[in-house]
Amino acid sequence: MATINLGSLKFNWKGAYNSSTSYAIDDVVSSSGNSYVCIQAHSNQAVGNATAYWNIMSSAGTNGTDGATIPLTTQGDILYRDGSGLQRLAKGTAGQVLQMNSGATAPEYATPSGGVSEGFAAYDASGNQSGNLTFSGILVNTNNNMNISNGRYTAPSAGTYYFYGFAITAGTATDCWFKVNGANTATGQDYGHSGGTSAMASVSIILTLAQNDYVNWYSTHSVYGNYLGFGGFKLY
Repeated sequence: MATINLGSLKFNWKGAYNSSTSYAIDDVVSSSGNSYVCIQAHSNQAVGNATAYWNIMSSAGTNGTDGATIPLTTQGDILYRDGSGLQRLAKGTAGQVLQMNSGATAPEYATPSGGVSEGFAAYDASGNQSGNLTFSGILVNTNNNMNISNGRYTAPSAGTYYFYGFAITAGTATDCWFKVNGANTATGQDYGHSGGTSAMASVSIILTLAQNDYVNWYSTHSVYGNYLGFGGFKLY
C-alpha cells in the first residue's frame, strides 16, 4: 500500500511572482498585495484574478491613504473620508463642537453661536438723565462691545440679538425706546405709576443686526439713575 505524507498536502509559498520562475500546481505567489495560487504548471504567465494559470486567493484592501502618509500622533485627531481617500482633521479647541461645513462635504470644528457667547449688562447709579442714556457701570461685557460712556452697543458680527432695558421714569407716560444706527425701533411699555408722578418702563426687542450696527437706549423723560439697566446678548 502506498504511503502518503500528510505534511506535504499544503500550498507551496513561492514569494513574490517572478516571470522567470517555473510554477507548479498549488504554488502560491504574491503580487501588488494580492495572493495567487497556480492551477496549471507554467512559466512566464502573468498573475491575474481569473486565468488559465492562476486563481486569486486573497485581495489587497483599498488604500485609504492612512498609516505612513497620515499618522495620527496627536490625541483627539480624527480621520474622515473625502472624495479621494482619508483625511486628517486636527482636534478642535476647548468649547468647540464638531459640525458639517457649509458645503456639507466634510466635518469641521466651530465655536457654537448663541447664548452667552456675546452679551452685556450695564447699569447707572449716578443720577437722573434723559435722551441717549449712558451708564456708570457694567456687570457683563464679554467682548467689550458695550461702551457705557456713550451708551452704545456695537454688534461684533451679523446675527439675531435680544435687548432689554428697564428704568423708573419721572413721568406717567412711557417714553423709552431703542435706536439702531440712530433710527427709532420700538417703544417700551409702562408698567405702573407711583403717586402719578413716575412710571416703571420695561423695554425688550429682538433685532437682526449687521456687523458694526449699533444700538442705544433713549428716554424723553428723566430717568432715575438708581433704577436704570440696559443689556442683551446674541441669540444666533
